[in-house]
Amino acid sequence: MRRTKEDAEKTRCAILQAAEILFLEKGVSHTSLDAIARQAGVTRGAVYWHFQNKAELFHEMLNQVRLPPECMAALLANDSTCDSMQALRDHCVHVIEDLARDERKRRIFTILLYRCEFTEELREAEERHNAFIRQLIELTERLFVQAHSRGLLQPGLTPALAARTLHALLLGLFIDWLRDPGLFDPLQDTRAMVDSLFRGLLRDRCLHN
Repeated sequence: MRRTKEDAEKTRCAILQAAEILFLEKGVSHTSLDAIARQAGVTRGAVYWHFQNKAELFHEMLNQVRLPPECMAALLANDSTCDSMQALRDHCVHVIEDLARDERKRRIFTILLYRCEFTEELREAEERHNAFIRQLIELTERLFVQAHSRGLLQPGLTPALAARTLHALLLGLFIDWLRDPGLFDPLQDTRAMVDSLFRGLLRDRCLHN
């Protein structure tokens, strides 16, 4: 029985890996379960044994990693000491650098942004992704409210605008770098880019490299 469970898990992992390869190469909508089965070296029945349909398979692929918006939201939600712009800045740097270091996360985020059409069957995955983005904006806005109460925001800048500006920068860096990795070096340039944004948002930077 133990051997059977081990074999089943190996098959499941092989199917997920095959799906990841084909989704990245061909796109989600142009990849069939038959093609995934052939890539994994298993039968179509084996695919259906583990996954009800392509949407469930896609959703489980996303579950294999913590994607940048989810990672950032989790860091902010779980950090009881995150009441300063320094902590927020450090988290921003971390999620971008982590994307550069984690090859699998990079592949899956590329699929999500560039190889996926959110059809009705993938609506659940789209809603999950959007929910984490909304949570991220809400959490950062909460921190900017605290900064505003201390007089740290630039004149005319509201906490809501600051949070959305920060989100736009992070998303832009993710999208542009995944599209063209030669645009900048995440491990060398991220800190300077993030710091330049914070200088534009805050009266008193109060950040340390």
